[in-house]
Amino acid sequence: MTNTSTLFTVTPGGALKGRIRVPGDKSISHRSIMLGSLAEGITEVEGFLEGEDSLATLEAFRAMGVSIERPGPGRVIIHGVGLKGLRDPTMPVNLGNSGTSMRLLAGLMAGQTFDVEMVGDESLSRRPMRRVTSPLAQMGATISTSPEGFPPLRIKGGCRLKGIHYDMPVASAQVKSALLLAGLYAQGRTCVTEPAPTRDHTERMLTGFGYTVSREGSTVCVEGGGSLKGGHVDVPADISSAAFFLVGASIAPNSDLYLEHVGINPTRIGVINILRQMGANIELLNEKEVGGEPVADLRVRYSPLKGIRIPEEQVPLAIDEFPALFVAAACAEGQTVLSGAAELRVKESDRIQTMADGLAILGVESSPRDDGIVITGGQIGAGRVNSHGDHRIAMAFTMAALRANEVIVLEDCANVRTSFPDFVPLANRAGMVISEHVVGR
Repeated sequence: MTNTSTLFTVTPGGALKGRIRVPGDKSISHRSIMLGSLAEGITEVEGFLEGEDSLATLEAFRAMGVSIERPGPGRVIIHGVGLKGLRDPTMPVNLGNSGTSMRLLAGLMAGQTFDVEMVGDESLSRRPMRRVTSPLAQMGATISTSPEGFPPLRIKGGCRLKGIHYDMPVASAQVKSALLLAGLYAQGRTCVTEPAPTRDHTERMLTGFGYTVSREGSTVCVEGGGSLKGGHVDVPADISSAAFFLVGASIAPNSDLYLEHVGINPTRIGVINILRQMGANIELLNEKEVGGEPVADLRVRYSPLKGIRIPEEQVPLAIDEFPALFVAAACAEGQTVLSGAAELRVKESDRIQTMADGLAILGVESSPRDDGIVITGGQIGAGRVNSHGDHRIAMAFTMAALRANEVIVLEDCANVRTSFPDFVPLANRAGMVISEHVVGR
Protein backbone atom coordinates (compact mmCIF):
# COMPACT_ATOMS: atom_id res chain seq x y z
CA MET A 1 0.00 0.00 0.00
CA THR A 2 1.31 3.48 -0.87
CA ASN A 3 2.34 5.53 2.15
CA THR A 4 0.77 8.97 1.72
CA SER A 5 0.55 12.25 3.60
CA THR A 6 -2.10 14.98 3.50
CA LEU A 7 -0.68 18.49 3.03
CA PHE A 8 -2.32 21.86 3.62
CA THR A 9 -0.85 24.77 1.64
CA VAL A 10 -2.07 28.06 3.13
CA THR A 11 -1.86 31.42 1.36
CA PRO A 12 -0.77 34.22 3.72
CA GLY A 13 -2.98 37.09 4.84
CA GLY A 14 -6.71 37.63 4.57
CA ALA A 15 -9.51 38.16 7.08
CA LEU A 16 -12.34 36.03 8.45
CA LYS A 17 -15.88 37.28 7.82
CA GLY A 18 -19.47 36.08 7.60
CA ARG A 19 -21.46 33.48 9.55
CA ILE A 20 -20.36 29.88 9.98
CA ARG A 21 -21.31 26.89 12.10
CA VAL A 22 -18.54 24.52 13.10
CA PRO A 23 -19.29 20.79 13.61
CA GLY A 24 -21.01 19.32 16.63
CA ASP A 25 -19.24 18.99 19.95
CA LYS A 26 -17.03 15.90 19.96
CA SER A 27 -17.30 15.28 23.72
CA ILE A 28 -21.10 15.39 23.63
CA SER A 29 -21.26 13.31 20.43
CA HIS A 30 -19.21 10.52 22.07
CA ARG A 31 -21.40 10.51 25.16
CA SER A 32 -24.67 10.63 23.23
CA ILE A 33 -23.75 7.31 21.57
CA MET A 34 -22.57 5.72 24.82
CA LEU A 35 -25.53 6.74 26.98
CA GLY A 36 -28.07 6.31 24.19
CA SER A 37 -26.86 2.75 23.65
CA LEU A 38 -27.17 1.95 27.35
CA ALA A 39 -30.56 3.62 27.73
CA GLU A 40 -33.96 1.97 27.54
CA GLY A 41 -35.87 3.10 24.47
CA ILE A 42 -34.88 5.26 21.50
CA THR A 43 -32.51 8.21 21.55
CA GLU A 44 -32.48 10.69 18.66
CA VAL A 45 -29.37 12.84 18.23
CA GLU A 46 -29.14 16.02 16.16
CA GLY A 47 -25.89 17.84 15.38
CA PHE A 48 -23.79 14.68 15.79
CA LEU A 49 -20.15 15.15 14.79
CA GLU A 50 -19.45 12.85 11.85
CA GLY A 51 -15.70 12.85 12.46
CA GLU A 52 -13.59 9.72 12.69
CA ASP A 53 -13.32 9.79 16.51
CA SER A 54 -17.08 9.97 17.12
CA LEU A 55 -17.74 7.38 14.42
CA ALA A 56 -15.27 5.04 16.15
CA THR A 57 -17.48 5.18 19.24
CA LEU A 58 -20.57 4.58 17.12
CA GLU A 59 -19.03 1.54 15.42
CA ALA A 60 -17.87 0.15 18.78
CA PHE A 61 -21.45 0.02 20.04
CA ARG A 62 -22.71 -1.43 16.78
CA ALA A 63 -20.12 -4.18 17.28
CA MET A 64 -21.66 -4.81 20.71
CA GLY A 65 -25.14 -5.36 19.29
CA VAL A 66 -26.68 -1.88 19.35
CA SER A 67 -28.80 -0.87 16.35
CA ILE A 68 -27.80 2.66 15.31
CA GLU A 69 -29.30 4.40 12.27
CA ARG A 70 -27.90 7.45 10.44
CA PRO A 71 -30.88 8.84 8.50
CA GLY A 72 -29.20 12.11 7.47
CA PRO A 73 -26.28 14.48 8.09
CA GLY A 74 -25.71 14.97 11.81
CA ARG A 75 -28.68 12.75 12.70
CA VAL A 76 -28.40 9.48 14.61
CA ILE A 77 -31.14 7.21 15.96
CA ILE A 78 -30.02 4.80 18.68
CA HIS A 79 -32.10 1.81 19.76
CA GLY A 80 -30.91 1.43 23.35
CA VAL A 81 -30.36 -2.00 24.86
CA GLY A 82 -30.25 -1.00 28.53
CA LEU A 83 -27.31 -1.12 30.92
CA LYS A 84 -27.10 -4.90 30.75
CA GLY A 85 -27.92 -5.41 27.08
CA LEU A 86 -24.53 -5.15 25.36
CA ARG A 87 -23.20 -8.26 23.63
CA ASP A 88 -19.70 -9.69 23.22
CA PRO A 89 -18.12 -7.94 20.19
CA THR A 90 -16.27 -11.25 19.37
CA MET A 91 -13.21 -9.36 18.03
CA PRO A 92 -11.05 -6.45 19.23
CA VAL A 93 -12.79 -3.07 19.23
CA ASN A 94 -10.74 -0.62 17.14
CA LEU A 95 -11.07 2.96 18.38
CA GLY A 96 -8.71 4.54 15.88
CA ASN A 97 -7.24 7.78 17.19
CA SER A 98 -9.83 8.42 19.90
CA GLY A 99 -8.43 8.55 23.42
CA THR A 100 -11.81 9.72 24.72
CA SER A 101 -13.50 6.60 23.35
CA MET A 102 -10.93 4.27 24.88
CA ARG A 103 -10.76 5.88 28.32
CA LEU A 104 -14.53 6.26 28.75
CA LEU A 105 -15.23 2.80 27.37
CA ALA A 106 -12.70 1.36 29.82
CA GLY A 107 -15.09 2.38 32.58
CA LEU A 108 -18.17 0.99 30.83
CA MET A 109 -16.49 -2.25 29.75
CA ALA A 110 -15.25 -2.92 33.29
CA GLY A 111 -18.87 -3.63 34.27
CA GLN A 112 -19.74 -6.07 31.47
CA THR A 113 -20.12 -9.85 31.68
CA PHE A 114 -17.84 -10.52 28.68
CA ASP A 115 -14.15 -9.99 27.99
CA VAL A 116 -13.20 -7.22 25.56
CA GLU A 117 -10.00 -5.99 23.94
CA MET A 118 -9.70 -2.37 22.79
CA VAL A 119 -7.06 -1.31 20.27
CA GLY A 120 -6.17 1.92 18.45
CA ASP A 121 -3.95 3.44 15.80
CA GLU A 122 -0.24 4.15 16.20
CA SER A 123 -0.84 7.45 18.00
CA LEU A 124 -3.44 6.07 20.43
CA SER A 125 -1.19 3.09 21.12
CA ARG A 126 1.34 5.50 22.68
CA ARG A 127 -1.08 7.28 25.00
CA PRO A 128 -1.09 6.60 28.77
CA MET A 129 -3.98 4.59 30.19
CA ARG A 130 -2.90 3.89 33.79
CA ARG A 131 -4.58 7.09 34.97
CA VAL A 132 -7.84 5.26 34.15
CA THR A 133 -6.94 1.61 34.71
CA SER A 134 -5.45 2.13 38.20
CA PRO A 135 -8.59 3.60 39.84
CA LEU A 136 -10.77 1.12 37.93
CA ALA A 137 -8.67 -1.66 39.47
CA GLN A 138 -9.48 -0.19 42.89
CA MET A 139 -13.15 -0.69 41.98
CA GLY A 140 -12.46 -4.36 41.24
CA ALA A 141 -11.84 -4.27 37.50
CA THR A 142 -9.23 -6.51 35.86
CA ILE A 143 -7.54 -4.62 33.00
CA SER A 144 -4.19 -5.31 31.37
CA THR A 145 -2.13 -2.92 29.24
CA SER A 146 1.30 -2.96 27.63
CA PRO A 147 4.22 -2.91 30.10
CA GLU A 148 4.38 0.89 29.63
CA GLY A 149 0.68 1.32 30.43
CA PHE A 150 -0.33 1.86 26.79
CA PRO A 151 -3.09 0.18 24.71
CA PRO A 152 -4.26 -2.34 23.83
CA LEU A 153 -6.54 -2.67 26.86
CA ARG A 154 -7.78 -6.15 27.72
CA ILE A 155 -10.71 -6.04 30.15
CA LYS A 156 -11.98 -9.16 31.90
CA GLY A 157 -15.73 -9.61 32.08
CA GLY A 158 -17.74 -10.70 35.09
CA CYS A 159 -15.85 -8.64 37.69
CA ARG A 160 -17.93 -7.39 40.61
CA LEU A 161 -17.31 -3.67 40.88
CA LYS A 162 -17.62 -1.76 44.13
CA GLY A 163 -18.02 1.96 44.54
CA ILE A 164 -15.02 3.97 45.72
CA HIS A 165 -14.19 7.56 46.57
CA TYR A 166 -11.35 8.64 44.29
CA ASP A 167 -9.37 11.84 44.72
CA MET A 168 -7.97 12.60 41.28
CA PRO A 169 -4.30 13.63 41.43
CA VAL A 170 -4.64 15.55 38.14
CA ALA A 171 -7.76 17.21 36.76
CA SER A 172 -9.08 15.01 33.92
CA ALA A 173 -12.62 14.83 32.59
CA GLN A 174 -11.82 11.50 30.92
CA VAL A 175 -10.75 9.87 34.19
CA LYS A 176 -13.73 11.33 36.06
CA SER A 177 -16.12 10.13 33.36
CA ALA A 178 -14.63 6.63 33.19
CA LEU A 179 -15.12 6.16 36.94
CA LEU A 180 -18.66 7.55 36.93
CA LEU A 181 -19.60 5.28 34.03
CA ALA A 182 -18.10 2.28 35.85
CA GLY A 183 -20.08 3.43 38.87
CA LEU A 184 -23.32 2.70 36.99
CA TYR A 185 -22.38 -0.97 37.32
CA ALA A 186 -20.83 -0.85 40.79
CA GLN A 187 -22.31 -1.85 44.12
CA GLY A 188 -22.79 1.20 46.27
CA ARG A 189 -21.70 4.78 45.71
CA THR A 190 -18.90 5.96 43.41
CA CYS A 191 -17.53 9.45 44.07
CA VAL A 192 -14.81 11.44 42.32
CA THR A 193 -13.20 14.57 43.72
CA GLU A 194 -11.39 16.75 41.21
CA PRO A 195 -8.55 19.16 42.08
CA ALA A 196 -9.83 21.71 39.53
CA PRO A 197 -13.03 21.95 37.47
CA THR A 198 -13.11 19.85 34.28
CA ARG A 199 -15.75 19.51 31.59
CA ASP A 200 -18.97 18.15 33.07
CA HIS A 201 -20.75 16.78 30.00
CA THR A 202 -20.97 13.27 31.49
CA GLU A 203 -22.76 14.50 34.61
CA ARG A 204 -25.11 16.72 32.61
CA MET A 205 -25.95 13.97 30.13
CA LEU A 206 -26.47 11.32 32.80
CA THR A 207 -28.98 13.68 34.40
CA GLY A 208 -30.59 14.27 31.00
CA PHE A 209 -30.98 10.50 30.57
CA GLY A 210 -32.75 10.31 33.93
CA TYR A 211 -29.86 9.06 36.10
CA THR A 212 -29.38 10.69 39.50
CA VAL A 213 -26.05 12.48 39.88
CA SER A 214 -25.16 14.33 43.07
CA ARG A 215 -22.53 17.05 43.40
CA GLU A 216 -21.18 18.71 46.50
CA GLY A 217 -18.36 21.15 45.96
CA SER A 218 -15.68 19.48 43.86
CA THR A 219 -17.07 15.95 44.42
CA VAL A 220 -19.52 14.23 42.09
CA CYS A 221 -21.20 10.88 42.90
CA VAL A 222 -23.45 8.22 41.37
CA GLU A 223 -25.14 5.17 42.89
CA GLY A 224 -25.02 1.88 41.03
CA GLY A 225 -28.12 0.01 39.95
CA GLY A 226 -30.13 2.74 38.23
CA SER A 227 -31.28 2.96 34.62
CA LEU A 228 -31.11 5.38 31.69
CA LYS A 229 -34.09 6.53 29.64
CA GLY A 230 -33.76 7.38 25.94
CA GLY A 231 -34.67 10.83 24.64
CA HIS A 232 -33.54 13.67 22.40
CA VAL A 233 -30.01 15.13 22.28
CA ASP A 234 -29.21 18.41 20.51
CA VAL A 235 -25.43 18.59 20.11
CA PRO A 236 -24.18 22.21 20.04
CA ALA A 237 -21.27 23.31 17.86
CA ASP A 238 -17.91 22.36 19.40
CA ILE A 239 -16.10 25.19 21.15
CA SER A 240 -12.82 23.33 20.59
CA SER A 241 -13.40 23.59 16.83
CA ALA A 242 -14.66 27.16 17.15
CA ALA A 243 -11.42 28.04 18.97
CA PHE A 244 -9.39 28.08 15.74
CA PHE A 245 -11.75 30.66 14.23
CA LEU A 246 -11.87 32.68 17.46
CA VAL A 247 -8.09 32.95 17.27
CA GLY A 248 -8.02 33.51 13.51
CA ALA A 249 -10.50 36.39 13.62
CA SER A 250 -8.75 37.89 16.64
CA ILE A 251 -5.35 38.07 14.91
CA ALA A 252 -6.39 38.95 11.32
CA PRO A 253 -7.06 42.68 10.70
CA ASN A 254 -10.54 43.57 9.39
CA SER A 255 -12.05 40.27 10.60
CA ASP A 256 -15.68 40.17 11.79
CA LEU A 257 -17.00 36.62 12.17
CA TYR A 258 -20.13 35.05 13.67
CA LEU A 259 -19.94 31.47 14.98
CA GLU A 260 -23.42 30.01 15.40
CA HIS A 261 -24.89 27.84 18.19
CA VAL A 262 -21.60 27.19 20.01
CA GLY A 263 -21.57 25.29 23.30
CA ILE A 264 -20.46 27.59 26.13
CA ASN A 265 -20.45 25.09 28.98
CA PRO A 266 -18.68 26.90 31.86
CA THR A 267 -16.18 24.02 32.12
CA ARG A 268 -15.13 24.59 28.49
CA ILE A 269 -14.86 28.38 28.03
CA GLY A 270 -11.25 28.81 29.08
CA VAL A 271 -10.35 29.73 25.49
CA ILE A 272 -12.80 32.66 25.56
CA ASN A 273 -11.64 33.76 29.01
CA ILE A 274 -7.96 33.64 28.03
CA LEU A 275 -8.43 35.40 24.68
CA ARG A 276 -10.44 38.15 26.37
CA GLN A 277 -7.64 38.65 28.91
CA MET A 278 -5.28 39.01 25.95
CA GLY A 279 -7.51 41.76 24.56
CA ALA A 280 -9.75 39.84 22.15
CA ASN A 281 -13.11 41.29 21.15
CA ILE A 282 -15.56 38.39 21.63
CA GLU A 283 -19.29 38.85 22.24
CA LEU A 284 -21.77 36.18 23.36
CA LEU A 285 -25.16 36.66 21.68
CA ASN A 286 -28.51 34.81 21.80
CA GLU A 287 -27.56 32.82 24.91
CA LYS A 288 -29.89 29.95 25.75
CA GLU A 289 -29.92 26.40 27.10
CA VAL A 290 -30.42 23.37 24.85
CA GLY A 291 -30.71 19.91 26.39
CA GLY A 292 -29.00 20.99 29.59
CA GLU A 293 -26.08 22.64 27.76
CA PRO A 294 -25.68 26.43 27.45
CA VAL A 295 -25.16 27.69 23.88
CA ALA A 296 -24.64 31.08 22.24
CA ASP A 297 -23.67 32.74 18.98
CA LEU A 298 -20.15 34.17 19.20
CA ARG A 299 -19.14 37.36 17.38
CA VAL A 300 -15.39 37.92 17.17
CA ARG A 301 -13.67 40.92 15.64
CA TYR A 302 -10.01 41.72 15.13
CA SER A 303 -8.30 43.31 18.10
CA PRO A 304 -4.58 43.69 18.90
CA LEU A 305 -3.56 41.08 21.49
CA LYS A 306 -1.09 41.38 24.33
CA GLY A 307 0.90 38.65 26.05
CA ILE A 308 -0.27 37.50 29.49
CA ARG A 309 0.54 34.99 32.20
CA ILE A 310 -2.27 32.47 31.72
CA PRO A 311 -4.07 31.82 35.05
CA GLU A 312 -3.56 28.20 36.09
CA GLU A 313 -7.23 27.84 37.04
CA GLN A 314 -8.08 28.38 33.36
CA VAL A 315 -5.80 25.56 32.15
CA PRO A 316 -8.25 22.64 32.62
CA LEU A 317 -10.99 24.76 31.00
CA ALA A 318 -8.92 25.18 27.81
CA ILE A 319 -6.73 22.09 27.69
CA ASP A 320 -7.67 21.14 24.11
CA GLU A 321 -7.51 24.71 22.81
CA PHE A 322 -3.88 25.51 23.64
CA PRO A 323 -2.48 24.84 20.15
CA ALA A 324 -4.76 27.61 18.86
CA LEU A 325 -3.93 29.82 21.86
CA PHE A 326 -0.21 29.38 21.17
CA VAL A 327 -0.80 30.94 17.74
CA ALA A 328 -2.63 33.85 19.42
CA ALA A 329 0.39 34.24 21.71
CA ALA A 330 2.73 34.25 18.71
CA CYS A 331 0.79 37.23 17.31
CA ALA A 332 0.50 39.10 20.63
CA GLU A 333 2.68 41.95 21.83
CA GLY A 334 5.12 40.74 24.51
CA GLN A 335 5.37 37.37 26.24
CA THR A 336 2.70 34.81 27.05
CA VAL A 337 3.53 32.39 29.85
CA LEU A 338 1.78 29.04 30.38
CA SER A 339 2.40 26.68 33.32
CA GLY A 340 0.45 23.86 34.95
CA ALA A 341 -0.26 22.21 31.59
CA ALA A 342 1.86 19.02 31.67
CA GLU A 343 -1.20 17.19 30.27
CA LEU A 344 -0.33 18.70 26.87
CA ARG A 345 2.71 16.42 26.72
CA VAL A 346 0.52 13.30 26.37
CA LYS A 347 -2.12 14.33 23.84
CA GLU A 348 -2.21 13.11 20.21
CA SER A 349 1.31 14.54 20.09
CA ASP A 350 3.51 16.27 22.65
CA ARG A 351 1.69 19.51 21.98
CA ILE A 352 4.17 21.69 23.85
CA GLN A 353 7.19 20.48 21.89
CA THR A 354 5.38 20.10 18.56
CA MET A 355 4.04 23.66 18.73
CA ALA A 356 7.43 25.01 19.83
CA ASP A 357 9.13 23.27 16.90
CA GLY A 358 6.58 24.65 14.44
CA LEU A 359 6.77 28.17 15.86
CA ALA A 360 10.57 28.07 15.54
CA ILE A 361 10.26 27.16 11.84
CA LEU A 362 8.01 30.21 11.39
CA GLY A 363 10.49 32.45 13.19
CA VAL A 364 8.66 32.80 16.51
CA GLU A 365 10.67 32.54 19.72
CA SER A 366 9.47 30.19 22.44
CA SER A 367 10.90 28.34 25.44
CA PRO A 368 9.23 25.00 26.24
CA ARG A 369 9.01 23.92 29.88
CA ASP A 370 8.01 20.60 31.44
CA ASP A 371 4.49 21.87 32.18
CA GLY A 372 4.16 24.79 29.79
CA ILE A 373 5.84 27.29 27.49
CA VAL A 374 6.88 30.93 27.16
CA ILE A 375 6.07 32.47 23.76
CA THR A 376 7.35 35.85 22.60
CA GLY A 377 5.11 37.46 20.01
CA GLY A 378 6.61 38.42 16.68
CA GLN A 379 6.29 38.28 12.91
CA ILE A 380 5.02 34.98 11.49
CA GLY A 381 7.28 33.83 8.67
CA ALA A 382 6.99 31.16 6.01
CA GLY A 383 7.90 27.51 6.37
CA ARG A 384 7.02 23.85 6.20
CA VAL A 385 5.65 22.52 9.49
CA ASN A 386 5.00 18.88 10.43
CA SER A 387 1.79 18.50 12.47
CA HIS A 388 2.81 14.94 13.50
CA GLY A 389 -0.67 13.64 12.77
CA ASP A 390 -2.24 15.90 15.42
CA HIS A 391 -5.45 17.50 14.16
CA ARG A 392 -5.30 20.46 16.51
CA ILE A 393 -1.69 21.27 15.61
CA ALA A 394 -2.58 21.29 11.90
CA MET A 395 -5.59 23.58 12.34
CA ALA A 396 -3.72 25.94 14.68
CA PHE A 397 -0.88 26.51 12.23
CA THR A 398 -3.40 26.99 9.43
CA MET A 399 -4.69 30.05 11.30
CA ALA A 400 -1.12 31.33 11.73
CA ALA A 401 -1.04 31.95 7.98
CA LEU A 402 -3.49 34.84 8.47
CA ARG A 403 -0.52 36.78 9.88
CA ALA A 404 2.27 35.18 7.86
CA ASN A 405 4.34 37.00 5.25
CA GLU A 406 4.59 33.99 2.91
CA VAL A 407 3.00 30.58 2.28
CA ILE A 408 2.84 28.02 5.10
CA VAL A 409 2.83 24.31 4.20
CA LEU A 410 1.54 21.85 6.81
CA GLU A 411 2.42 18.16 6.65
CA ASP A 412 0.60 15.10 8.02
CA CYS A 413 -2.86 16.68 8.27
CA ALA A 414 -5.09 13.66 7.56
CA ASN A 415 -6.20 13.42 11.18
CA VAL A 416 -8.08 16.71 10.90
CA ARG A 417 -10.88 14.35 9.83
CA THR A 418 -11.07 12.98 13.39
CA SER A 419 -12.72 16.14 14.72
CA PHE A 420 -13.41 18.56 11.85
CA PRO A 421 -14.00 16.82 8.47
CA ASP A 422 -15.04 20.04 6.67
CA PHE A 423 -12.36 22.31 8.13
CA VAL A 424 -10.75 23.31 4.83
CA PRO A 425 -13.94 24.23 2.90
CA LEU A 426 -15.39 26.06 5.92
CA ALA A 427 -12.17 28.05 6.48
CA ASN A 428 -12.07 28.92 2.79
CA ARG A 429 -15.68 30.08 2.91
CA ALA A 430 -14.78 32.36 5.83
CA GLY A 431 -12.02 34.02 3.82
CA MET A 432 -8.90 31.85 3.89
CA VAL A 433 -7.16 30.27 0.90
CA ILE A 434 -6.17 26.69 1.74
CA SER A 435 -5.45 23.89 -0.72
CA GLU A 436 -5.43 20.27 0.43
CA HIS A 437 -3.59 17.53 -1.43
CA VAL A 438 -2.27 14.04 -0.84
CA VAL A 439 1.32 13.14 -1.68
CA GLY A 440 3.37 9.95 -1.43
CA ARG A 441 6.08 9.77 1.16
